[in-house]
Amino acid sequence: MPVEFLISALVTLLLVVDPVGLVPIFLSVTDGLSARYRREVALRAAAIATAILIGSALIGDWLLRQLGISLPAFRIAGGLLLFAIASEMVFGVRQERTSKDAEQAVEEHIHHMAAFPLAIPLMAGPGAITATILLAGQAGGRPLWIGILIGAIVAVAAACVLCFIAAEKIGKLLGITGNIVLSRLLGVILAALAVQFVVDGARQAFGW
Repeated sequence: MPVEFLISALVTLLLVVDPVGLVPIFLSVTDGLSARYRREVALRAAAIATAILIGSALIGDWLLRQLGISLPAFRIAGGLLLFAIASEMVFGVRQERTSKDAEQAVEEHIHHMAAFPLAIPLMAGPGAITATILLAGQAGGRPLWIGILIGAIVAVAAACVLCFIAAEKIGKLLGITGNIVLSRLLGVILAALAVQFVVDGARQAFGW
């Protein structure tokens, strides 16, 4: 059903992208910038990430066919990748790694911070691209479902922009403990979704 697909797409992309979890990183990347420039960086990063994910939704499946990769195989590989990201979230590795990426980007590419590391690899990273291609596979080429997926991508990008604009308030509201607890909880849910991707891929591949 389209409604169920919409909910699945929104939940999956929200968990993978994790707009609230990106708030501390956004604050570190844009430290010292004015509120106006922070908004510009947030909008530009969201636009770049949206374009990448929509492109993945539209031509991701075609690209897999050109490479001779079946959707079940990609679903299993994508599920394993998502599980790796989820484990990093649960054990607190993802935050430390992405924060280091952000600090390096500020030093070396301060004028391009919207593209890196915000849009890539934080918002439209391997996990988000994988999830988008898997969801596009579930859409089965149906225009309505593809439109729903694109709408979900835009909605997640908009959520990122809203979180970035309210970054200082959200960071103070959650605090250090709140950010840690939220990251762990989202990681567990994402791990369950990743396992489901692997199970579905195995069923399709082996005809279970």
